[in-house]
Amino acid sequence: MKKKIVLKVGTSTLTGGTTRISRGKIEDIASQLQLLKKDFDIVFVTSGAIAAARQFSNIKNGAEIEVKQALASIGQLQLMRLYQEIFRDFDLLMSQCLLTYYDFNNLESRTNMRNTIETLLEFDYIPVINENDTVATDEIKFGDNDKLAALTAELVDADLLVLATDTNGLYSADPKKDPSSEVITEVRDIDDIRHFISDTKSDQGSGGMRSKIEAAEIAQLAGIETWIINGSTHNFLLDAISGRVPFTRVV
Repeated sequence: MKKKIVLKVGTSTLTGGTTRISRGKIEDIASQLQLLKKDFDIVFVTSGAIAAARQFSNIKNGAEIEVKQALASIGQLQLMRLYQEIFRDFDLLMSQCLLTYYDFNNLESRTNMRNTIETLLEFDYIPVINENDTVATDEIKFGDNDKLAALTAELVDADLLVLATDTNGLYSADPKKDPSSEVITEVRDIDDIRHFISDTKSDQGSGGMRSKIEAAEIAQLAGIETWIINGSTHNFLLDAISGRVPFTRVV
């Protein structure tokens, strides 16, 4: 039986620090998933709908949340189109699942979600999961889908949760302010490292290291290991699995 990985890629990774979704980064992700699918079932959690919409829409006026919800509605189509085109080039089958936190709190919805995802995996599809931002605002304001990924990992009994971000993991201090800071490679007790956590967020993403640690805590309580890795590099997940790059493991 294959082990199960939930991979979450944030907006900062998908845009490569720019204001546009990077087609090259999605190709990098697809090439890795193509190789990993031989040994793992992959559930893919993505952000980026709002960033995708900003490439095609000039909607700016209005209340911040309403504008972001409208942009998410526009960008979700563009984002999924990019994934579908590129995944097809790598012979990857994909499906779309739009979820909200409310779905995880309802027993019937949880059962339906789990059954759907398991069926998709059984037939060799990669479920591509995003927050349904048009009906829920929590994820727009908090976390950039980190919590959603952790809840999904718990739901499907994943063996590993991988959070791809724009740094090499959790540092002993904010690396943008302290160049002598080092990557904390292993965390066992999250309470021991809370004072290391910075609230700094990327320009495009709405998360930050704090939301990733909160996600890792959800996964840890469910008995799931979490990796926080640098998604901006080429072959980031393959390199992490092979131990070629530093990253943070929450065990």
